[in-house]
Amino acid sequence: MKSIEIYDTTLRDGSQGEGVNFSLADKLAITQRLDEAGVDFIEGGYPLSNPKDAEYFKQTRDLKLSHSRVAAFGMTRRRGMDAADDPGMKALLDAGTSVITIVGKTSAFHVSEVLGVSREENLAMIGDTIAYLTSQGREVFYDAEHFFDGWKLDAEYALATIRAAAAAGATRLVLCDTNGGTMPAEIEEIVRLAAVVGTPLGIHCHNDCDLGVANTLAGVAAGCVQAQGTINGVGERCGNADLISVVANLSLKLQGYNVLGGTGTRHLTELSRFVYETANMSYRPGQAFVGGSAFAHKGGMHVHAVAKAAESYEHIPPEEVGNSRRVLVSELSGRSNIAAVVKRADIKEDRALQEKVLSEVCRLENEGWQFEAAGASFDLLVDRLAGTFTPAFERISYHVLVESRDGRGGELRTEATVKLQIGDTVRHEVGEGDGPVNALDAAVRKALEPHYPVLEKMHLLDYKVRVINGQKGTAARVRVLIESTDGEENWGTVGVSENVIEASWLALSDAFEAFLARHA
Repeated sequence: MKSIEIYDTTLRDGSQGEGVNFSLADKLAITQRLDEAGVDFIEGGYPLSNPKDAEYFKQTRDLKLSHSRVAAFGMTRRRGMDAADDPGMKALLDAGTSVITIVGKTSAFHVSEVLGVSREENLAMIGDTIAYLTSQGREVFYDAEHFFDGWKLDAEYALATIRAAAAAGATRLVLCDTNGGTMPAEIEEIVRLAAVVGTPLGIHCHNDCDLGVANTLAGVAAGCVQAQGTINGVGERCGNADLISVVANLSLKLQGYNVLGGTGTRHLTELSRFVYETANMSYRPGQAFVGGSAFAHKGGMHVHAVAKAAESYEHIPPEEVGNSRRVLVSELSGRSNIAAVVKRADIKEDRALQEKVLSEVCRLENEGWQFEAAGASFDLLVDRLAGTFTPAFERISYHVLVESRDGRGGELRTEATVKLQIGDTVRHEVGEGDGPVNALDAAVRKALEPHYPVLEKMHLLDYKVRVINGQKGTAARVRVLIESTDGEENWGTVGVSENVIEASWLALSDAFEAFLARHA
């Protein structure tokens, strides 16, 4: 089995896509999840570009990653400057990562027309940068930008650029189809020719011809040992190669490759949806392997055949990627998925309860609930259905007041009142906040903390709202996702309602219940 390194650039290249924006908390959460999935390298960003990326690298030092290595991304030194004096080099070293990825110009056209330096100076910039960073104890990967276009323009110079990187100590030469316009046969041919350099190669493909995954697989077939891309293919213009499909194809459809440290592919659907939810993006139903429609059957002939032999209309069992078969109009199967994600060992053997959980999940998802990024709410749902859930508190009532002063754009005051039953005690408290959810959080804490002092460790990391059925206008149902943390562990909860405050309450109360259940 040949091991293929998976290098994820969702947090850097992916964030350059239109409509993609990650908070610091998002980036840290995705980093943790990518590590759990077995991704080899996680490109966290460019530390000189903005304070958020610089802070990200500081905080990743405290993450307990079991497999992944975080990489900082940067560019070659500036023209006419020693690498040791370049602010970009200092920022990369200050990031503290063991791996640094450097992007440099490969195409003679870009060297003269975009960078505006001589060919010799460009080669010196590549070599000086990598030599300096390696002298500081860092492993350096070299991203050869516009490599395939540059090769077709001037193969000799393109080869000279990666030779310069290899001679300076780069351990991976990543060949980039930056414009996404190269065909798979060209990729395979050029990669084989570039292999003469001798340093292990990587492949980084954009998706402008809808061939990002195909080109990546062609690069691997030609000898690349590292595949770069993003989860769900997010990225600038038409995006990047989708690592979900790259991994699934290498592991399930092609022979002789080992990916993700052998962790398998059954978590790919959950990983895909986690990133969508974290980025507050809508799923792509037709996404290969993990989309909601990837194993959905509607035509009568198809449904009839699948009931007899699933492989008649499915190229792999959906469970292989953590997805599930769907027969539109009625649900079919899926209990195995519940058994796979439920945490309680007793329920894994309780077929009747699994069916009950599945039925309830199907009902709730039909109403707009989603549990992929709300594992704590799912765990509470299972406990409620199993009859083992003991609430830490019960809501009697709540009231939220939003007062606007001084007309348009003036001061806003938000106040929330809650009445909660905690054992034999009724607490009636008022809290103020920057918004209704913040005010509710403050009021609930005032009511609960005298009984549960441990709550001081818990706080909210993120809050997202999505309209589910926008065609109903202001009467549309909304889904609220809340991410919380106690400083050691993060968890997600969800609420759905036509009323955004009620949806927020459902997600918020689950967040408190999940935390208190862990600290009972």
